[in-house]
This record gives sequence, structure tokens and C-alpha cells, in this order.
Amino acid sequence: MKKISLLLSFLFSVGLFAQKTYLHCGKVFDSKSGKIKKELTIIVKGEKIKKVIKGYATPPEGATAIDLKDKTVYPGFIDMHVHIEGESSPSRYLDRYRLNDADVAFDAARFAHRTLQAGFTTVRDLGGSGVNIALRNAIAAGKVPGPRVYTAGKTISSTGGHGDPTNGNSAALQGDPGPKEGVVNSPADARKAVRQRYKNGADWIKITATGGVLSVAKSGQNPQFTEEEIRAITSTARDYGMKVAAHAHGDEGMYRAVANGVKTIEHGTLIEEPTMKLMIEKQAYLVPTISAGKFVAEKAKIPGFYPAIIVPKALAIGAQIQQTFANAYKMDVPIAFGTDAGVSPHGDNAKEFRFMTEAGMPASEALQSATIVNAALLDEEDSLGQIAANFYADIVASNDNALDDISTLENITFVMKNGKIHKR
Repeated sequence: MKKISLLLSFLFSVGLFAQKTYLHCGKVFDSKSGKIKKELTIIVKGEKIKKVIKGYATPPEGATAIDLKDKTVYPGFIDMHVHIEGESSPSRYLDRYRLNDADVAFDAARFAHRTLQAGFTTVRDLGGSGVNIALRNAIAAGKVPGPRVYTAGKTISSTGGHGDPTNGNSAALQGDPGPKEGVVNSPADARKAVRQRYKNGADWIKITATGGVLSVAKSGQNPQFTEEEIRAITSTARDYGMKVAAHAHGDEGMYRAVANGVKTIEHGTLIEEPTMKLMIEKQAYLVPTISAGKFVAEKAKIPGFYPAIIVPKALAIGAQIQQTFANAYKMDVPIAFGTDAGVSPHGDNAKEFRFMTEAGMPASEALQSATIVNAALLDEEDSLGQIAANFYADIVASNDNALDDISTLENITFVMKNGKIHKR
């Protein structure tokens, strides 16, 4: 009898007898077609979707039924640009001296939970202190709730460039950070920095191809890597099974990045037509982060919110990102959904949908950019981004149909990730 009991316990633990959940859905967004399907039942077993069938199927004894007949249901959303460790505030530039890694970790867990509650079940974290890697592991192990995380660990920059962690420090505190800290000045440094990120457990590589708005440095757009350095980064990343994302506002740095193998361009504010054509040719994606642009342009008007050196950059660059996105969309540049949450508030990620549609992208394409497009970029097109059999049961719902009113996504009412309900 004891042996039978132990066997049953084992079978339950491996999910053989995992309970089924029947979701009765009035409307379901089909991310492949970009259309709404009506009156479906999604059957979930364990972490995966077992089956999607027409009509409202009666659940068998022991199964759970969830009534979403008056909701619109979508695959869990994927945000390709967040910074899960922190969030903008007037104290942020002092926080790096004041906070310990443990403090950052508790904040990161809070931001992760807020992101999941907003309907984003997967994110790509593009730069932090390394706590982002530990958080990814903790979420995957079920220790804390949050989205599935793919992370670049610490950003790679050049000396004095956007991402140099000692920018703005006094001379006594500047030191000489190198590849381990993510600062490179040669192709050899660049290769070492990529290998260090791999050693640390990163999933992606993030470089700062140009100056940035929020770094304590003068230029927000100058190129900050040579082509040889970028090639060393992308070729080494490829050897280690990683893709490269590049923060970029200025066109020259963007062009160098795309020409030398970078897969995604983050922000892309001052992009020019030749670079857009190159992105189309290379199938490099623009991650527009309109939310962050609007946020920094607004907060730069508040005295003291940012250091003085940042204010003119935020006013000049932030306000242009939405128009840049509109131009790129008209040119058929590949678009991936990303917000830069952490610059803008975590949990407000869905505002990006509204900003994208304001700039001319149909709601259906905006939704696809945050589902099947991003899933493919993460090499997870067979497991994320769709409501279909054998995909992860990442399922969210809103009160209204987003194809009629995109702002409904800013009030997600149901969240399931990996078959577990996190908001109901």
C-alpha cells in the first residue's frame, strides 16, 4: 500500500494526473490571423494548452471551469525591452550608491509582479546589475511570481558611453571598469565582455551603440562603438548562441550596428531612410519604446526630476520617438513590441499599444508584435505567443475587444501563466 501511495505521489508531481482547467472564452484573439474567434473552450493541463475547441465544452468531473464568456482573451503579452531592477525617480541617480543588491532584488520582485499583473507573461530585460539574472532564475523556480524573463545581464558599453557605470562619478570613484563590468575599448575587450555575460548566465547581449538620454553624459546620439568592436560582439555572441540588441538614438551608430549583425534596434529615434532600408534587408527589428520617450519628455519639464545634463536630451529626443515609429512602420521596417519599462513605470506596459495605434499601426498588428513576432525573436515560436495546443498556457483577458478599443488592454482582468492563475 505504501508503494502505491508513493507511486501516486510521484505521478502527481510529474503532472501525469495534472488537473485540467476549462476556459470558456467569448472572444479569443488569434495571433496568427490577427482576427477574433468566438465561443471557444481552451483546455489547459499542467503548464500547457492541451486543446482549443469550438463551443463551450462541459468539463469532466474534477476539472475546473472558468467563465470568460464576456471577456476577450489573448496570448500572454511579451515586452522585448524592460529594466526590471529599477524605476525612474528623482532619487535614482543616488540609489546606485545607497542601495545594496538585496534592496534591488526586493524592488525587482515587486516590479516583476506588477508586470505580470498587467498581462505581460514574458519580458526581455535589457540591462541591470546582474540581479536580473537571479530574478529570472527565482521566477522560473516558482520562488516569486513574475513574467518569464530573458535577460542580457549587464549592458556592454564603451568608456564614457551610455552604460558606463561610472559616468557622473567623481574622479576618486571612477576607476577603470573593463569587460567584466561591461566596458570595452577594443575587439578583444568586446569578445571578453560577451564571454563574461555568457559566464554570468545572460540570454541576450545588449550594447549601447550610441549615446543615451538618461546617462550622465553630454551626447545622446553619437556613435560609441567601432564597426570592428560590433563585429567582435555579434560574432562572439553567435558562437555562444545569443543574439544582440543595440540601444541607439543616432543614425550612424544604428547603421553600424545593423550592418554588423545586431538583431534589434532599441528606440531608433533619429533613424534615416538608408538605415531603415538596411534593417528591412537584414531583417533587423525596431523596438520603438514610445512609452519611455513620452515619459522622459514629460518628466524633463519637472525641475529636479533629472540631473541638468539630461534635461535637454530628454526634451530633444524623447518627444520624437512616436513619429520615428510612424515613419518606420510606413517603410515596412520589422517592428517588435517593447516599452523600456523601468524608464516608464512597470505595469503601464500596455500603454505602448495605444501609442502604436495612434501612430498608424492597426490594433491587430500591434497585438501580433507583442505575441507571435516577439515569440519568434526569442526563438520560442513553437511555445509562446499563440493560444494553441502544446503552447504554454499564458493567457490574459480584458473586458472589451482590443480591436475595437485598444485602451482596454490597460485594464487586464485575468492572467494565467504556465497554467497558473495569477489574476482573476
